Amino acid sequence: MAKLGGLLLILVLGAAVLCPVIMAFEPAPLPGDFVLAWNSREIPVPLVWSLCASAALTLLYSLYRR
Repeated sequence: MAKLGGLLLILVLGAAVLCPVIMAFEPAPLPGDFVLAWNSREIPVPLVWSLCASAALTLLYSLYRR
């Protein structure tokens, strides 16, 4: 159970770190992504793209540990 918690922590932290990097590429919006409104400017936040990239890195990390 602790191993699963660690992998979920890596998944969430990885998504938070990767979100600004993925925002620079301006990917097409997916369902689940949201838009922040800041000073009459809209900033799309690619949440699903970040979670997918983080899941891929988490999978690579778990395979590397074996």
